[in-house]
Amino acid sequence: MSLAPETDRPWLHSYAPGVPHDIDPVTGTLVDLIDDAVAAHRARPALEFFGRETSYRDLGDEIARAAEGLRKLGVTAGDRVALLLPNSPQHVVAFYAVLRLGAVVVEHNPLYTDRELRHLFEDHGATVAIAWDKLVDRLRALPDDVRFRSLVSVDVTKGMPLATRLALKLPVPAARKSRDALTSSARGDLTWPELVSGRGLRRRHPRPALDDVALLQYTSGTTGSPKGAVLTHRNLVSNAAQGRAWVQGIRHGAETVYGVLPFFHAYGLTLCLTFAMSIGARLVLFPKFDVDLVLKAARKHPPTFLPAVPPIYQRLAEAAVERGVDLSSARFAISGAMNLPTSTVTAWEGVTGGVLVEGFGLTETSPVALGNPMGPTRRPGTVGVPFPSTEAMVVDRDDPDPARPVVAGAAGELLLRGPQVFRGYWNRPDETADAFLEGGWFRTGDIVSMSADGYVTIVDRIKELIVTGGFNVAPSEVEEAVRGAAGVAEVAVVGVPREGGGEDVVAAVVAEPGATVDVEAVRAHAREQLAAYKVPRRVVVVDELPRSLIGKVLRREVRDALIARR
Repeated sequence: MSLAPETDRPWLHSYAPGVPHDIDPVTGTLVDLIDDAVAAHRARPALEFFGRETSYRDLGDEIARAAEGLRKLGVTAGDRVALLLPNSPQHVVAFYAVLRLGAVVVEHNPLYTDRELRHLFEDHGATVAIAWDKLVDRLRALPDDVRFRSLVSVDVTKGMPLATRLALKLPVPAARKSRDALTSSARGDLTWPELVSGRGLRRRHPRPALDDVALLQYTSGTTGSPKGAVLTHRNLVSNAAQGRAWVQGIRHGAETVYGVLPFFHAYGLTLCLTFAMSIGARLVLFPKFDVDLVLKAARKHPPTFLPAVPPIYQRLAEAAVERGVDLSSARFAISGAMNLPTSTVTAWEGVTGGVLVEGFGLTETSPVALGNPMGPTRRPGTVGVPFPSTEAMVVDRDDPDPARPVVAGAAGELLLRGPQVFRGYWNRPDETADAFLEGGWFRTGDIVSMSADGYVTIVDRIKELIVTGGFNVAPSEVEEAVRGAAGVAEVAVVGVPREGGGEDVVAAVVAEPGATVDVEAVRAHAREQLAAYKVPRRVVVVDELPRSLIGKVLRREVRDALIARR
């Protein structure tokens, strides 16, 4: 694919000094990326988990041993291997070990319900699952028709320092609570120490090619049925290279990146698992975001680069001031997944003296496609301009010529094209065809406006996805779960903006004739079927739902009414 001439990319003039207009075409896979990092930074810390460090040399060795363990389990090129893990050293190792065999990583949210997990396993057909030991019993309970061949259980506390593990065994309430949150007595067919106990994979074992599939990352769809975005090694390595080009001043082998975003989310995966490793960074791992843990880690090894979402920056900035913690090391920060309030930028930059900018992307774009320049040309209120080697166009979906751009400043659908754009949806040829226009333009489903100099402002979402806590929620999936609750006749689920950015999932329900709806019972019913972040924060009982002439519920009117009612 050839890029448009620079005269057709007006945003290039806004790039920060030193940012190239285009990246060099990538030639290596993710396996080459981690091998190069291990070779260049052998003695440097690659990972830190509750204070325990793993060098790049030891990381490379454990990846080789895990790959050999998976090979002995029968994993071959093209097989899907499911990962159901919190952020941990084992997660990083498993990710690259699967790729080393030419197999495909399938990331899962460990908080998914049994119903959600069943759907995903039915879709991707993984042969092996590597799972947090707390999930073992649930995975064993999956129906026989979606059973995988082998289950590897992971006790994430094994990646902690010995003193921390011993503290978890103390007979005190705080230790017991932490232990219960992190561990289980269940085990799989094989434990993680057993998987990595042998010798490393032979170097002559076939390696993946640049255009081989590396990752299936599931994204919410308009129908409520998650779709697996097929991402290749080229896609993911290209996006890491675009990130390195965008953040001028990055010091290879000298940065400390905080992994507070979950790796099962496209944003956390790229910024931490690939970008951070590609620059030889120290990656400090957190199983979940916790202000106390982050500030404790910052006293020992302060972050220099922090990818996160607005609420995390706000909470850390406020806590750092209250507790007198120095965060001035954090030179770079990229926010995504939800709107970044100006007040949060002010608070964060006031504490750190660094730069916080907003970016934009989708699972289908690996995920980052646009970003605000890290310099004086950044424009708050926008999501920035296209990344190097990325093209963007805004079109009118109803135009007979769907690839004709609208005039500058007019609203339309955002189209993207670049080396980070995915191949298509797993086993969904019709939806893949619908996602692309001729010439390789990907239809994002987002309504935006683009200024004459290329800055993009989000206006609306065709897909009606709700963005909460940095995750996408399909309204129809939540509606299906709520509809089965006692007394509920009809339901419409929408996202209602919250202060500080993002949205709350809110369900408007109509009661069955003569019935009374218990809103807490509705939430409890939904909680049995949905991950916690998808459960409606509020349930509002209404007399009726607005509908179009053909009977379709008008979610936009529901949303406006709930905002006015609030």
